[in-house]
Amino acid sequence: MIATKVEVAPPPDTFDLDCETLIVGAGAGGLVAALAAHEAGQSVLVIEADPVPRGSTALSAGLIPAAGTRAQAQAGIADTAAQFAADIQAKAGNENEQALVDRLAVNSAPVIDWLTETHGLPFTVITNFDYPGHSRRRMHGLPTRSGAELIDTLRATCERAEIDIICERRAVRLFRDGDHVAGIGVVSPDGGAETIGCRKLILACNGFGGNRELVTKHLPEIENGLWFGHDGNRGEAVLWGGEIGADLKHLGAYQGHGNVAHPHGILITWAVITEGGVQVNREGVRFWNEAQGYSEAARAVLSQPGGEAFAIFDSRIAEIARQFEDFKQAEAAGAIKTSATLEGLALELGLPDGPFEETIGSLPQGGTDVFGRRFANQSLEAPYCGVRVTGALFHTQGGLRTDEEARVMRTDGSSFANLFACGGAACGVSGTSDSGYLSGNGLLSAVVLGRLAGAAPPV
Repeated sequence: MIATKVEVAPPPDTFDLDCETLIVGAGAGGLVAALAAHEAGQSVLVIEADPVPRGSTALSAGLIPAAGTRAQAQAGIADTAAQFAADIQAKAGNENEQALVDRLAVNSAPVIDWLTETHGLPFTVITNFDYPGHSRRRMHGLPTRSGAELIDTLRATCERAEIDIICERRAVRLFRDGDHVAGIGVVSPDGGAETIGCRKLILACNGFGGNRELVTKHLPEIENGLWFGHDGNRGEAVLWGGEIGADLKHLGAYQGHGNVAHPHGILITWAVITEGGVQVNREGVRFWNEAQGYSEAARAVLSQPGGEAFAIFDSRIAEIARQFEDFKQAEAAGAIKTSATLEGLALELGLPDGPFEETIGSLPQGGTDVFGRRFANQSLEAPYCGVRVTGALFHTQGGLRTDEEARVMRTDGSSFANLFACGGAACGVSGTSDSGYLSGNGLLSAVVLGRLAGAAPPV
């Protein structure tokens, strides 16, 4: 993680380049915003700091929760925006602004259906396991269930629409003329600088997880966790917002993950836990209620000896997990250990076999354990599987407060006329900490607010 410095300045007399709608960041939020703006007849320019669009989206599982989609209907899943909103608030302890929760829930299905039917993205619903906190099966993904496929497909879709995407340009300066945002200043890797004027600016430059100073300030409980996000997430939107009087909300909220293969650095799907797996520490014993969710798992795992744990499951669960590209990569890298016996698995993982065998053998079938976790009536069976994991910070969830069209709001409740935010740049719906994160919240905020921001007219 690194610090970054950004500036707010008066606009130059002339800009090197002018455009109508300018988008900072070519992640899922920025590219969805670009498609929506293009569809609305706007001329669009997207700038991206990386050599090719990847960012946090490529590091994610690429799954977007949505309620009431046509894909759900085809799969026989009855769901509503109201139920989705209730699930979001329940996970976050009702800490979210209700209007924002409703906005994301109501617009989630239209975004997925639009991407599927208008732009040909082949979303389907995951139907063979449940995500913690979701009362319906509503996670939508592309065939490989990977964020890399999602970002590559969105980029290709923008390219077919002839939307201009200029890479290797990092925004470092925001030009402001009174209440009007006039454009940005960018730098290239060779030190060159350019100014770009615009009528409408969309900040899709993600959160601040890659900024050590901001993480230490706002997320001290996770500052020593593995940084599993994109180093380009340096907090420009938050820093600019603070300079211009924008309303910044829930900066202590974040998505953690306590199931990252260590030292391989490969995400292990939480399906290995939700389908009946558990986590044990170096002593071979369990230490918490894993059903709470994978975001909370980051702190739980980091609190254990050595800041690590071991995810334990079986071959049945492994087969479910293989629908995810990351899990197959972990197997190929040798991170997943397998044995016909618990004693053999303990040896493979370097765990004391006595406590480990007792822990796994005593899991309650169809009952509730001492941590309050309810287990299905199905025990783990040979062959057994395990993987060494650690806790990580994936994504910050706080940011700029936005209105019904994704315009950035001031601290007095008014909105900037031509400044918008989406994804990690905007405040999401994960409450005030890690425990409020519901699976898919990050991409939900990216695609819904991205579409709203893109569709809004320039001024």
